Amino acid sequence: MYKLITTDGMAKRGEFHTPHGVIQTPVFMNVGTVAAIKGAVSTEDLEQIGTLVELSNTYHLHVRPGDKLIKQMGGLHKFMSWDKPILTDSGGFQVFSLAGLRKIKEEGVYFNSHIDGRKIFMGPEESMQIQSNLASTIAMAFDECPPATADRNYIQPSVDRTTRWLRRCKDEMNRLNSLEDTINKKQMLFGINQGGIFEDIRIEHAKVISEMDLDGYAIGGLAVGESHEDMYRIIEATVPYLPQNKPTYLMGVGTPTNILEAVERGVDFFDCVYPSRNGRHGHVYTNQGKLNLFNAKYETDDRPIEEGCGCPACKRYSRAYIRHLLKAKEMLGMRFCVLHNLYFYNNMMEEVREAICEHRFSEYKRKKLEGFQG
Repeated sequence: MYKLITTDGMAKRGEFHTPHGVIQTPVFMNVGTVAAIKGAVSTEDLEQIGTLVELSNTYHLHVRPGDKLIKQMGGLHKFMSWDKPILTDSGGFQVFSLAGLRKIKEEGVYFNSHIDGRKIFMGPEESMQIQSNLASTIAMAFDECPPATADRNYIQPSVDRTTRWLRRCKDEMNRLNSLEDTINKKQMLFGINQGGIFEDIRIEHAKVISEMDLDGYAIGGLAVGESHEDMYRIIEATVPYLPQNKPTYLMGVGTPTNILEAVERGVDFFDCVYPSRNGRHGHVYTNQGKLNLFNAKYETDDRPIEEGCGCPACKRYSRAYIRHLLKAKEMLGMRFCVLHNLYFYNNMMEEVREAICEHRFSEYKRKKLEGFQG
């Protein structure tokens, strides 16, 4: 259940009540693709850096170690020893990103595993069954994520099929939640809005899926090659047609700037691999912009990554030491950078929630963006 606490312009401050606790929104979900954040980040770390939701990947966990094994182990929460909410994405994006290996049909998608090449079939029912085995808090509907540059003749039939798949997902989830051996019988379902960069298709699709009364709604198929201007335009056009009394999730986005722009346009949920991926390459986020700790100027810099930051790395270690670890290819350096970046994102979302509550979000956003450009 989603409770809207207040709004500041289009920006929403809410609470999403789930079987695994309350999610304060807007929220950034920390991406742990295979039930772990890349960069040696433990569940204790996630708790320490203020993570509210962890996101894992249906396709990757189905391929390895196998969703049936995870069910046998008591579900994803027990498997990774995490008691807060988990969202699992449906595998639809992997079908898009593994384009060379797949064939899309009405019943679902035939493709080859990126690990061992074995043939896999995934349709709406299979995706729901895998996610039910994982027992995540929120399951995402199975959809097709068309390329941003696809033309109208491709997008429209693709969106229509995604709608048909969504109905099948909903029916299958209702069936699975009623079974005796299902671990999470209150698993929630989010539908996904598609339509490329065509406003009319996006709006029509938003209207159709809104009528299905799902637990939440995502905007998919953005941040896949279109310009930032197109992305913001589509968010602005689509959000008003999605239910305001349900969370809106912008999938796979993005940079701190992208997030602030989308919050201003009414988005509640975000996820992105940027903070962990950049961290693993020594790129760290600060309120004065991004730093590359491989740069020689940090060789004797005894300051923390960011003055006043409460993350485990900044509380104790210098830029010089972390740079040395990165140069020496010590995993600890990568771990510190990932921890810092995730803390930065989680902390920024806390500030965002506070700013919306105090009806000063646009001022907060302006100052934050000025700092990033500094």
